[in-house]
Amino acid sequence: MDLTAALATHRLVAIVRGDDPDAALRTVLTLAEEGVELIEVSLSGKDAPTVIERARSALGPGRPLGAGTVLTAEDARAAHAAGADFAVTPGLGEGVTAAQDLGLPVLAGVLTPTEVIAARALGVAALKLFPLAQAGGVEYLKALRGPFPDAPLVPVGGIDEDAARACLAAGALAVGVGSPLVGDAAEGGRLSALKDRARRFRAAVEGVGR
Repeated sequence: MDLTAALATHRLVAIVRGDDPDAALRTVLTLAEEGVELIEVSLSGKDAPTVIERARSALGPGRPLGAGTVLTAEDARAAHAAGADFAVTPGLGEGVTAAQDLGLPVLAGVLTPTEVIAARALGVAALKLFPLAQAGGVEYLKALRGPFPDAPLVPVGGIDEDAARACLAAGALAVGVGSPLVGDAAEGGRLSALKDRARRFRAAVEGVGR
């Protein structure tokens, strides 16, 4: 898949992580039903490869589905075997190159200018700016875009609806959102509340910063 183009089109990546595999699967499917096109299942969740495999079977081959927290070559192989279309990493390491070797485009975690340069040299699809809230929020994003105006930055970490709008208006390619969107759904929380949050986040990112 063309992950860079998908991020530019949809502007939102939902991050699902939970200790209840059945609830995590329901969360993925509910987000998909609500029109969230890009969903990442973190490998730090319980039985995450199985969740990805079951979600892939339910969604069919045409719906983008990612694996997050890809740290090692073993993680990359597990993600690929489960049917993930793309990999997301918290930083730069063997998970990045292993995923690329398997044909998976990578949203690679960076924070510093040096890491931006290193990640771009690896040819990754986009740059996960993480953790944004702790690094200074949208002002840090703006500062980093100074020397890297064309870098495909995807802020992640503490992104609520207002922050999503601000980041996209400041030039982010997309935003990645975990708990402010998913809430407790992946632990068995109410899917009706998840649906409401999904609708609000979709509305928040539509038409901003284009």
